[in-house]
Amino acid sequence: MQDLVLIGAGGFGREVAWLVSNINKVQETWNIIGFIDENPSLKGSTINGYPVLGGIEWLESTDKPISVCCTIGNTILREKMITKASNSLNVSFATLIDPSVILSEWVEIGEGSIICAGTILTVNIKVGRHVIINLDCTIGHDAIINDFCTLYPSVNVSGSTIVKSNVEVGTGTQIIQGITIEEGTIVGAGAVVVKSLPANCTAVGSPAKPIKYNK
Repeated sequence: MQDLVLIGAGGFGREVAWLVSNINKVQETWNIIGFIDENPSLKGSTINGYPVLGGIEWLESTDKPISVCCTIGNTILREKMITKASNSLNVSFATLIDPSVILSEWVEIGEGSIICAGTILTVNIKVGRHVIINLDCTIGHDAIINDFCTLYPSVNVSGSTIVKSNVEVGTGTQIIQGITIEEGTIVGAGAVVVKSLPANCTAVGSPAKPIKYNK
């Protein structure tokens, strides 16, 4: 079994630990050493049976080869943590896929990505690096989900959709076929996206429209 550390000891971190236990029930693959979390008050505590080892600097304290996966939903913060973790030469990034996920052989998934229980990915789909696809999502044919995106639970992405880097898509959002969501945009929960969305905005509603720009 390979040693694994999860970055982020919050609610989703605990859910990913459960995902890892589901993988191990099918085939013993990962040995969770513990969580890394930047909240100093958590250091030394135990969460669902796993210790909080400390902040990201903990990775520098060990020279053993170790796999890491970041469970932080916020895309910008997740990218920052991955950048810091990449400075440790002994670190590699784990890709975690719940055994209940249905996907074809024509799906590409980048390193460090997490795909949660109940999700379906059909054919000719590309999922980038360090992407989170949460519970019960569907991804249609020829969709592209770029690096550091987060899809919260029950998001439906129709075919030939392009979701560019660092996009967050809220719970229950539906995206119709052929839409492009540009980099850094946040789509509010329950939105229905029927037209392409510009970069770095927050869009909500049905149909989804930008209500503010974030940069």
